[in-house]
Amino acid sequence: MKHLFIINPAAGSRNRTQEYSDVIHKICRARKVNYEIRVSTAPGEATRIAREAAETGEELRLYACGGDGTLNEVAAGAAGHDNAAVTVFSGGSGNDFVKIFDDPKAFFDLHRLMDAEEVTFDLIRCNDDLALNICSVGLDARIGTDVSNYKRIPLLHGFRAYAASSVVNIVKGIGEHYVVEVNGEVFDGRHTFVCVCNGRYYGGGFNPIPEADPSDGLLDVLVVKEVSRSQVPGLIGKYKNGRYKELSHVARYIKTDHVKITCDKPTPINLDGELRRAQVIEMKVAEEKIRFFYPKGLSWK
Repeated sequence: MKHLFIINPAAGSRNRTQEYSDVIHKICRARKVNYEIRVSTAPGEATRIAREAAETGEELRLYACGGDGTLNEVAAGAAGHDNAAVTVFSGGSGNDFVKIFDDPKAFFDLHRLMDAEEVTFDLIRCNDDLALNICSVGLDARIGTDVSNYKRIPLLHGFRAYAASSVVNIVKGIGEHYVVEVNGEVFDGRHTFVCVCNGRYYGGGFNPIPEADPSDGLLDVLVVKEVSRSQVPGLIGKYKNGRYKELSHVARYIKTDHVKITCDKPTPINLDGELRRAQVIEMKVAEEKIRFFYPKGLSWK
């Protein structure tokens, strides 16, 4: 079995390539395992590296060295390849996906990551892309994808970067007109955002749907009507802490395997923190699955 480490220099608040490399060399040499380090140099390259490695048919463990965006790229490259398992060697600004586990800090410990257990997780197919964690459209997507503009500013890491992005995007405007089709229902009107969850955490600690299960073959969806600027702080506070049931006057929770959103114009999509744009957006449980490995002894249920 080969251990392939894919480092993203753009992840997090600083370039940690040398730091990652030093730890990987030290531990892998001590364990006498077959390993390789690759460094991505452009958006999407981690996907290409992972896909080309998986296509060899060799039994692989792929380590996304970075945060949620890096994990998204590596998972997309490995998706559907039974010989490849994926994890994240944490080092990004959010590291949100692994917060479903009872000890997410273990993903910073390579010794523990190499003594692993494994689970099969679903993926979200969003038009032509794949996502592992959470996708969203609307105000939430604008906030989430703009976080990268703030994460390298001193003192604006994690949730603080998300908060700064929130303020800027709320000023720009709250709602847009969408037609949302899900489970035979049609929601035609102005919406603040639509959030589609496979995982549970994003945006530096937001936990919108605590019961979301990335292995149940379904997506957890929140469709949120347009609210006023004065309502936004209360909305975000409850949304962040998974209290969506208290938002029933503006939010509809639906469990489904497919949702379609039609917008008046090309609209930002948050795809595990990565930005896409489309006017017609279809999200569904992907046919592809992903083997995900994690430190032995952890629980995610």
